[in-house]
Amino acid sequence: MKIDLYQVDAFASKPFEGNPAAVCPLEAWLDDALLQAIAAENNL
Repeated sequence: MKIDLYQVDAFASKPFEGNPAAVCPLEAWLDDALLQAIAAENNL
């Protein structure tokens, strides 16, 4: 499975500040367990 993932800095006015958040554009919602695994894999 290939999922595009973008890590953004939320609540920040400069790069590398704020809270990291993962953005995964999806065609359909994924199972909660898979979403949790993606977050854990990316330390988010």
